[in-house]
Amino acid sequence: MDIQTKTDGRALTVSFRGELDHHAARETVTALERALDAALPLQLTLDFGGVTFMDSSGIAVVMRAFRRMTALGGHLELINVPPQAKKVFDAAGIGSRVQMEG
Repeated sequence: MDIQTKTDGRALTVSFRGELDHHAARETVTALERALDAALPLQLTLDFGGVTFMDSSGIAVVMRAFRRMTALGGHLELINVPPQAKKVFDAAGIGSRVQMEG
């Protein structure tokens, strides 16, 4: 899993490339936490455009980000969500808590 971050003021975008499965989840959460600690954003955008496969571990990553952004008083958005990942998120009801666009 390749993880890229971009900060613009109090907005942070984290882009994922590769497979987001249980093997990559720990490193993904660690990188996300470090980026959040450094930026303390009010807007977090997770870009799933480069994700080639995602299992339920992706749900844990998003929920961790959601809880952290709630604690910071900020907003979370998921963008470029591929169809396979969207099915996983839809099955978990993520769309009812987090803004998501395909």
